[in-house]
Amino acid sequence: MPYLRRLRVLSLAMALVLVPAGMASAMDCPLPIDDLQAVAQSGNQFDTLRTLHVAVDGEPVIARGFRGVSPSAATNVKSASKTLIAAVVGAAIERGVISDVEERVVAALPGAAPATAESGLERLTIGHLLSMQAGLARTSGQYYGAWVASDNWVEAALARPMEGEPGGRMRYSTGNSHLLSAILQRKTGVASYALANRWLEPAGVQVTDWMTDPQGIAFGGNQAAMRPSALLALGELYRRDGLTADGQRLLPEGWVAESWQIRGRSRWTNDGYGYGWFIRDFAGYPGYYGWGYGGQMLYVIPDLAMTVVMTSDANQPSGRTGYRDALHGFTSELVALVAKITKRRACLSSSP
Repeated sequence: MPYLRRLRVLSLAMALVLVPAGMASAMDCPLPIDDLQAVAQSGNQFDTLRTLHVAVDGEPVIARGFRGVSPSAATNVKSASKTLIAAVVGAAIERGVISDVEERVVAALPGAAPATAESGLERLTIGHLLSMQAGLARTSGQYYGAWVASDNWVEAALARPMEGEPGGRMRYSTGNSHLLSAILQRKTGVASYALANRWLEPAGVQVTDWMTDPQGIAFGGNQAAMRPSALLALGELYRRDGLTADGQRLLPEGWVAESWQIRGRSRWTNDGYGYGWFIRDFAGYPGYYGWGYGGQMLYVIPDLAMTVVMTSDANQPSGRTGYRDALHGFTSELVALVAKITKRRACLSSSP
């Protein structure tokens, strides 16, 4: 595929590309500066890539736009909104708004379930929605258009037939994430985008716009606009185990570990899925990522204290074209370089 061929000709390298000059004195071990500079340019090889942001050890080291796009331009992150709404649910649990992931959906949304609801819906929990194990027929893919054309997205999602038991096979469905948004708004009287900006802002997470359904409920699984730096801040919040840089807890203790536990697998990629995060290895390191249509990507590689954001043209597909997989490959190359650089920098600890 074109993107995969391009990857083989890229001279990929990544580390403190945009580090202020005043910090360079701490880098006593030699670094491949020329290659490091090349990685920022290499993104031009991807026709639809718009921004690239990388942080290592909590420090932004790359912040670059492509094809005239500002690196700070807000973009529709598409289904990466599912990762965001999972964080807002975590923040709600930390504040006692939601008791825990075992809370039943029909109790949290009284009156929303159809009178003819099939058996099993009463056992559906918030945790099942987070992990895409609701058992309800999907509202994504070929079913998406009819669902969003309905008069009431919450009722329509709950009215889908039960194709499996809650807690069973993963069925990726935007309606699950939208139900989470409806629960948050029902419990607080405040839209999810406002809750995100209120509860996650101390970590630098900000939503600039979020589409709502006919009842005014923020679209929990799609259509949120964020600046790349805000998406990077979301990844950093998870990398720090739910803490801000100054130690303020925004997500419950243990939430990140629970979110990054494999609970199901994608039928298309076989990647694991937790609470709003896909899970796979990158260059031999465990990685966790959010993915939105077109190539809106958030990656966290905890072992290297590394977070990566890539935003792309939101009007172009990424899954079936090979572009998403090309970005995974790009990320694996970046991870491999950071791993080498991290090992090289270890000589600093033994330097006089």
